[in-house]
Amino acid sequence: MQVDKLAYYPFISKASIHVENLGISLDSLLNSWAYRAARARGVRRVKEALEGEIKKPPVSREAQILSELLSYPFARILVACVDDQLFTRRYALAEAKAAYTFLRNETPAFLLKFGEDFEISAGFRDSYFSMHFTDYIRFSNSLKDPAWKLTNRQLRAGEVRITKEEFARLLEEAIRERIEQSFPIPEIPAEISRFCAPYVAEIKDQFEIQKKKFGVTDFGTVKPELFPPCISHALANVQGGVNLAHSMRFAMTSFLLSVGMSVDEILNLFNISPDFDAEKTLYQIEHIAGATGNVYKPPACDTMRTYGNCVGKDRLCEKINHPLAYYEKKIYLKNKEREKGKEQEKESGKEEGKMQESVEEQKKERKAGAEESKAQESVKEKKGEKNWKGRRKRDRK
Repeated sequence: MQVDKLAYYPFISKASIHVENLGISLDSLLNSWAYRAARARGVRRVKEALEGEIKKPPVSREAQILSELLSYPFARILVACVDDQLFTRRYALAEAKAAYTFLRNETPAFLLKFGEDFEISAGFRDSYFSMHFTDYIRFSNSLKDPAWKLTNRQLRAGEVRITKEEFARLLEEAIRERIEQSFPIPEIPAEISRFCAPYVAEIKDQFEIQKKKFGVTDFGTVKPELFPPCISHALANVQGGVNLAHSMRFAMTSFLLSVGMSVDEILNLFNISPDFDAEKTLYQIEHIAGATGNVYKPPACDTMRTYGNCVGKDRLCEKINHPLAYYEKKIYLKNKEREKGKEQEKESGKEEGKMQESVEEQKKERKAGAEESKAQESVKEKKGEKNWKGRRKRDRK
């Protein structure tokens, strides 16, 4: 394979071997002025992945080829330093999609050779590719279009017949899987983490902006007790081990993501399902969360009714046309009730204060009265003593 081709597919074995043979140390890649363009391209590569598309620059000159090849390991270091599962999946998907744009234009012979790097044994005859059904299932399993189901395919002697573009699409899945499974990178040295810190901080900021675009609404702390009846019913079924219909699973997952639950939290909810497959479920949740670039919102009430997922309607449901609107209204009513309670407490406090003031006034009045009585008694005593002394003087005379 020519070197310029390796620049388009830096994740294959031959590309790794070529980079190793260049004899460029990791320290040089990180610090040498000579590779500043490769580092800049690596940062751009990761940022473009967040946007959903890695743009491949021209690689006609030797310097461009080298920069593109070296940008990949540097990009991987940055992704490893970010250390976020959703981020990693998004990056892997973007790299795979970028490769697919070139793969679909390659010759059948090139694609067959390329597939060998992923241990895919395939053949080409009469304008069609064929591959063993086990490889086909492995790489088509995450593709949602019913056309990819094995039951909708021609199967002969254990081989599945597919077009060139379909074979390229399955190679895209193989690339995504390889890159994704190569993370996390264990024990990144502290000095590398420190060097990458400014880039990583910038990338994380962009990632947070992207996550908001995924459709996560700022409802604050998630309050399951305020969920609409349809979602509460679905949650109860999941926690009871009941397998949800696909439409309800999608509705519940997209709702939970929208109100602020994390991918991992939702994954844990499904952990009890009878057909639980962690990897497949995680992929589905992240797909709904926007990892592929498409933002999925929860279906409206009309759609929920169409699929038979509208259950347990209450009086508030009659005034609402969307599960998120129900939840938002419930939060509003709850906050209003809390504010009303605070006002009542405040008023109650004022009344208690007034009563306390009244008691204090009464105490003061009683004290003043007691002191006045005491003073009067004292005056009387002094007068009595004076009169007694006056009588004694008269008696002596």
